Amino acid sequence: MATNTTKQRISIVIPLYNESANLSILHDSLRTVLADLPDYDFEILYVNDGSQDDSLGIVQGIAKHNDAIRIISLSRNFGKEVATTAGIHAAKGDAIITLDADGQHPVELIPQFIERWQAGSKVVIGVRTSNQGEGFTKRYGSKVFYKVMNRLSGTHLVPGSSDFRLIDRFVQQEFMRMTERNRITRGLVDWLGYRRDYINYVANPRVNGDAGYSFQRLVKLFIDSIISLSISPLYIAAYLGAFVLPVSVLLGLFMVVDKLIGDPLNLHLTGGAFVLVLMLFLIGVLLLSQGIIGLYLSHIHSETQNRPLYVIDQYNSKGLVDAS
Repeated sequence: MATNTTKQRISIVIPLYNESANLSILHDSLRTVLADLPDYDFEILYVNDGSQDDSLGIVQGIAKHNDAIRIISLSRNFGKEVATTAGIHAAKGDAIITLDADGQHPVELIPQFIERWQAGSKVVIGVRTSNQGEGFTKRYGSKVFYKVMNRLSGTHLVPGSSDFRLIDRFVQQEFMRMTERNRITRGLVDWLGYRRDYINYVANPRVNGDAGYSFQRLVKLFIDSIISLSISPLYIAAYLGAFVLPVSVLLGLFMVVDKLIGDPLNLHLTGGAFVLVLMLFLIGVLLLSQGIIGLYLSHIHSETQNRPLYVIDQYNSKGLVDAS
């Protein structure tokens, strides 16, 4: 894996947290696969996300025998999304492949990812079709997540799409312009657009240890994803108010008319009923007011995310838009 300026470089970014039991196995698998790709230079970036075991020591030991390995060690545990982001920012390759350190992403598919990239895809996404040993909650929770996200956000996420993916250097440059802190990396990459391709895979069983994401962390990731990629929740109060307010007005008018013409329906409406309708009316007004505030908050939210106003897909040699 010696550097050759005539070859394209591929960066492999691997965030890790307490994966000491899996790192040697993963690296041996990677070394075998990359040895069959002599037409490319590779760099492997291990991003230590504040591991409390010997993960950092293990990758440091591996790096002593391989100049292609770079290590980024974060000062504490910032979470997988931030660790992945740090690796993408530091990568120097013409393309960047991200994968997990637990060995569940089949590294033998890397040649296919590179082949799809060479065919013109700026983003190549690994889609998990099944996961051996995956629990009921995680399996069906994932389905609910993608259904909700695709309904609420303007970004289409393919069910099963994972962090096992390749992005082109141009995608990396645009990704680096995104500054939000609570992020889901795959969602931000998909938001950028670009030509995408998909490779289905069956996740390998985890050899050692437990999954790094607990149920609570998965819920947090779900909430962060909804907030980051969609402003629809801010409109919920407005939708409720728009429904409750006219219903209460119509119901109030009906009750007044019924009272004025002598209660032909024998409803025997009391003062308490009128008070309840008045309360319903006031609740509708309140919800509608909150909805209006939500509209303003949605604009503030979009502005403070500081995402790029537009994304360019192609450049010519002078750095200008290639309109051809």
